[in-house]
Amino acid sequence: MLYIIRNNKQYGPYDEGVVAEYVNQGSVVEHDVAKDAQTGETATVAFFLRKKGIKTYVRHDGGVMRQLRKIGGDLIVPKESLVNREWMQDKRLLVLAIVGLFPTLMLLIPMPEIGVFYIMALYFSAIWGLFFYYFFKTPQVTLRTTITVFFLTHIFVFVVWDIFGLVRFNPFYALTEAPFPIDLLGFVFGVGLTEELAKMVPLLIILARAKEPLLPRTLVFYGLMAGIAFGVFEGVQYQTTVNTQLDYTSAFYGNIARLTSLPFLHAIWCGIAGYFLAFANLYPRYRHALYFLAVAIPALLHGLYDTFCQGSILLAIVISFVGVFLLMTYLKRSGDYQSRLKR
Repeated sequence: MLYIIRNNKQYGPYDEGVVAEYVNQGSVVEHDVAKDAQTGETATVAFFLRKKGIKTYVRHDGGVMRQLRKIGGDLIVPKESLVNREWMQDKRLLVLAIVGLFPTLMLLIPMPEIGVFYIMALYFSAIWGLFFYYFFKTPQVTLRTTITVFFLTHIFVFVVWDIFGLVRFNPFYALTEAPFPIDLLGFVFGVGLTEELAKMVPLLIILARAKEPLLPRTLVFYGLMAGIAFGVFEGVQYQTTVNTQLDYTSAFYGNIARLTSLPFLHAIWCGIAGYFLAFANLYPRYRHALYFLAVAIPALLHGLYDTFCQGSILLAIVISFVGVFLLMTYLKRSGDYQSRLKR
């Protein structure tokens, strides 16, 4: 005798022969959970039937056409849902369609080479944005501010890098061409420090204009978006300059990396900055130390990553993981930070 368990409800007990007939009728499936009424042993229906030497065969409800008619054309081709525009109310459907079809739709629009690279960069930015929104959103996060942060970072970096070329005034950039370990100074105090400070500007503006204290997770999210914006901006530059000089395979990999992993790293580093900036705003007595951490930790991680990318990609990957580990650990220990800083 067997009990049939489905959706945490127990039915029966039934004789094994009766259970086999239910399987043949399709009302019970072989992978349903069953329990022996005497021993209490739990397994699948198929296990107990095989144990008794009972074979089953599900009887078909007619041919294919009969089965299709039984399913019904209204379910196969949901014309009513299309006419009533029910699909317009399903945000998941719209997001899925946009994400999935966007690159194909862009094929219909003629644009220059730089436009193609930038459009694809925006596409991957949107995917990263959805990913970060799912994991880091707070009630304080708004779509308007998110979009503002993204494009404000683009504009600021374009003005600073391409128009004014202010990065040339940082003497540490010259050290990036020196041998190790001198190049580490160039990558930390030149590349890392300059780029991380640039990505922080939108976050400082958000803090200055905030009408309420911002949660650390809120500013982490905006930091992630600022980092993605910087990463894809930098990625487009590399795709249209450095990567064009590489062989096909290296260029292909470089282009993909510039749209995925590298913007992700920029996001993580800026997310860490956002975390400490938020605490500096919440606990101004400790703002000097917190501002220092907001700049120093991302710049150091950034500089170490760039340095080891020149010689040992394995070490660079380790540094990347350390950045992710730190950000997630910081978020988990936000309560500890608050308790410590309240004293």
